[in-house]
Amino acid sequence: MSNQEITNIEKDIIVTLDYDLEVDGALIDSGPIQFLFGYGNIIPGLESEIEGMKLGEEKEILVSAEQAYGKYDPDLEIEFPLSSFPENFKIELGRPMRLQDDQGRTFTGVAIELSAETVKLNLNHPLAGKDLLFKTAVKELRQATSEELERGQMTSACSGCSSGNCGSCG
Repeated sequence: MSNQEITNIEKDIIVTLDYDLEVDGALIDSGPIQFLFGYGNIIPGLESEIEGMKLGEEKEILVSAEQAYGKYDPDLEIEFPLSSFPENFKIELGRPMRLQDDQGRTFTGVAIELSAETVKLNLNHPLAGKDLLFKTAVKELRQATSEELERGQMTSACSGCSSGNCGSCG
Protein backbone atom coordinates (compact mmCIF):
# COMPACT_ATOMS: atom_id res chain seq x y z
CA MET A 1 0.00 0.00 0.00
CA SER A 2 1.48 3.38 -0.93
CA ASN A 3 1.28 6.51 1.21
CA GLN A 4 -1.12 8.12 -1.28
CA GLU A 5 -3.69 5.38 -0.65
CA ILE A 6 -3.80 6.04 3.11
CA THR A 7 -6.27 8.81 3.73
CA ASN A 8 -7.45 8.35 7.31
CA ILE A 9 -6.29 7.15 10.71
CA GLU A 10 -6.90 3.47 11.35
CA LYS A 11 -5.16 0.54 13.04
CA ASP A 12 -1.66 -0.32 11.78
CA ILE A 13 -1.02 3.20 10.42
CA ILE A 14 1.88 5.41 11.50
CA VAL A 15 0.43 8.83 12.31
CA THR A 16 2.22 12.16 12.45
CA LEU A 17 0.02 14.48 14.47
CA ASP A 18 0.68 18.15 15.19
CA TYR A 19 -0.83 19.25 18.48
CA ASP A 20 -1.06 21.93 21.09
CA LEU A 21 -1.90 20.72 24.59
CA GLU A 22 -3.68 23.04 27.00
CA VAL A 23 -4.41 22.36 30.65
CA ASP A 24 -6.54 24.79 32.65
CA GLY A 25 -6.29 27.31 29.79
CA ALA A 26 -2.48 27.26 29.63
CA LEU A 27 -0.45 25.85 26.75
CA ILE A 28 1.85 23.23 28.30
CA ASP A 29 3.14 21.31 25.29
CA SER A 30 3.11 21.27 21.52
CA GLY A 31 4.76 19.70 18.57
CA PRO A 32 4.41 16.81 16.28
CA ILE A 33 4.19 13.28 17.61
CA GLN A 34 4.53 10.13 15.60
CA PHE A 35 3.09 6.81 16.72
CA LEU A 36 1.61 3.51 15.57
CA PHE A 37 -2.15 3.85 15.84
CA GLY A 38 -4.29 1.21 17.52
CA TYR A 39 -1.70 -0.16 19.94
CA GLY A 40 -2.20 2.06 22.99
CA ASN A 41 0.86 4.20 22.26
CA ILE A 42 -0.98 7.40 23.22
CA ILE A 43 -3.53 8.11 25.94
CA PRO A 44 -6.83 6.24 25.39
CA GLY A 45 -9.05 9.33 25.18
CA LEU A 46 -6.95 10.90 22.43
CA GLU A 47 -6.56 7.66 20.49
CA SER A 48 -10.31 7.01 20.39
CA GLU A 49 -11.08 10.58 19.26
CA ILE A 50 -8.60 10.72 16.37
CA GLU A 51 -9.64 7.40 14.84
CA GLY A 52 -10.96 8.03 11.34
CA MET A 53 -9.51 11.54 11.03
CA LYS A 54 -8.35 12.31 7.52
CA LEU A 55 -5.00 13.53 6.30
CA GLY A 56 -4.95 17.32 6.78
CA GLU A 57 -7.95 17.32 9.12
CA GLU A 58 -7.86 19.48 12.23
CA LYS A 59 -9.81 18.77 15.40
CA GLU A 60 -10.10 20.11 18.94
CA ILE A 61 -10.36 17.26 21.44
CA LEU A 62 -11.13 17.48 25.16
CA VAL A 63 -9.89 14.37 26.97
CA SER A 64 -11.19 13.82 30.50
CA ALA A 65 -8.71 13.02 33.26
CA GLU A 66 -10.13 9.49 33.45
CA GLN A 67 -9.29 8.92 29.75
CA ALA A 68 -5.86 10.53 30.08
CA TYR A 69 -3.69 9.98 33.17
CA GLY A 70 -6.44 9.09 35.63
CA LYS A 71 -7.83 10.78 38.69
CA TYR A 72 -5.51 12.29 41.26
CA ASP A 73 -4.96 9.70 43.98
CA PRO A 74 -4.09 11.17 47.41
CA ASP A 75 -2.92 7.68 48.47
CA LEU A 76 0.02 8.19 46.08
CA GLU A 77 1.39 10.88 48.38
CA ILE A 78 3.80 8.76 50.41
CA GLU A 79 6.33 9.56 53.14
CA PHE A 80 9.79 8.06 52.90
CA PRO A 81 12.62 8.28 55.43
CA LEU A 82 15.46 10.48 54.24
CA SER A 83 17.79 7.62 55.19
CA SER A 84 16.40 5.64 52.22
CA PHE A 85 18.05 8.12 49.82
CA PRO A 86 21.76 8.17 48.97
CA GLU A 87 23.73 10.54 51.19
CA ASN A 88 24.41 13.18 48.50
CA PHE A 89 20.98 12.93 46.82
CA LYS A 90 19.56 16.42 46.30
CA ILE A 91 15.85 16.79 47.07
CA GLU A 92 14.10 19.95 45.88
CA LEU A 93 10.45 20.67 46.69
CA GLY A 94 8.25 20.68 43.60
CA ARG A 95 10.91 19.28 41.29
CA PRO A 96 10.37 15.87 39.63
CA MET A 97 12.96 13.23 40.53
CA ARG A 98 13.74 9.94 38.80
CA LEU A 99 13.83 7.29 41.52
CA GLN A 100 14.44 3.57 41.68
CA ASP A 101 12.85 1.04 44.02
CA ASP A 102 14.59 -1.96 45.54
CA GLN A 103 13.56 -4.13 42.56
CA GLY A 104 15.25 -1.77 40.08
CA ARG A 105 12.04 -0.24 38.68
CA THR A 106 12.28 3.47 37.93
CA PHE A 107 9.53 5.97 38.57
CA THR A 108 9.05 9.70 38.98
CA GLY A 109 8.16 11.40 42.22
CA VAL A 110 7.81 15.02 43.25
CA ALA A 111 8.81 16.10 46.75
CA ILE A 112 5.89 17.98 48.29
CA GLU A 113 7.03 18.10 51.94
CA LEU A 114 10.45 17.86 53.51
CA SER A 115 11.40 17.52 57.17
CA ALA A 116 14.64 16.66 58.97
CA GLU A 117 13.64 12.96 58.93
CA THR A 118 11.28 12.37 55.99
CA VAL A 119 10.29 13.44 52.53
CA LYS A 120 6.72 13.20 51.28
CA LEU A 121 6.60 12.30 47.59
CA ASN A 122 3.71 12.70 45.20
CA LEU A 123 3.83 9.66 42.90
CA ASN A 124 0.84 10.69 40.77
CA HIS A 125 1.49 11.45 37.10
CA PRO A 126 1.94 15.24 36.79
CA LEU A 127 -1.23 15.43 34.67
CA ALA A 128 -3.35 13.13 36.88
CA GLY A 129 -6.70 14.70 37.64
CA LYS A 130 -6.43 17.13 34.73
CA ASP A 131 -8.66 17.38 31.67
CA LEU A 132 -6.54 17.86 28.55
CA LEU A 133 -7.45 20.00 25.56
CA PHE A 134 -5.67 18.96 22.37
CA LYS A 135 -5.75 21.02 19.20
CA THR A 136 -4.68 18.52 16.56
CA ALA A 137 -3.88 18.34 12.86
CA VAL A 138 -3.10 15.15 10.94
CA LYS A 139 0.13 15.86 9.03
CA GLU A 140 1.22 12.48 7.67
CA LEU A 141 -0.03 8.92 7.44
CA ARG A 142 1.88 5.84 6.30
CA GLN A 143 1.59 2.09 6.50
CA ALA A 144 3.56 0.61 9.39
CA THR A 145 6.42 -1.73 8.55
CA SER A 146 6.18 -5.40 9.48
CA GLU A 147 8.77 -4.81 12.24
CA GLU A 148 6.70 -1.94 13.68
CA LEU A 149 3.57 -4.10 13.62
CA GLU A 150 5.42 -6.93 15.35
CA ARG A 151 6.71 -4.60 18.08
CA GLY A 152 3.43 -2.70 18.40
CA GLN A 153 5.27 0.61 18.18
CA MET A 154 7.52 2.63 15.93
CA THR A 155 11.07 1.38 15.64
CA SER A 156 12.83 4.74 15.47
CA ALA A 157 10.76 7.31 17.29
CA CYS A 158 9.11 8.06 20.56
CA SER A 159 5.45 7.27 20.91
CA GLY A 160 3.05 9.16 23.09
CA CYS A 161 3.15 12.68 24.35
CA SER A 162 6.56 14.30 23.79
CA SER A 163 6.30 16.53 26.81
CA GLY A 164 8.90 16.26 29.51
CA ASN A 165 5.91 16.85 31.79
CA CYS A 166 3.97 13.77 30.79
CA GLY A 167 6.40 11.05 31.65
CA SER A 168 6.85 9.57 28.23
CA CYS A 169 10.05 9.63 26.26
CA GLY A 170 10.56 13.41 26.16
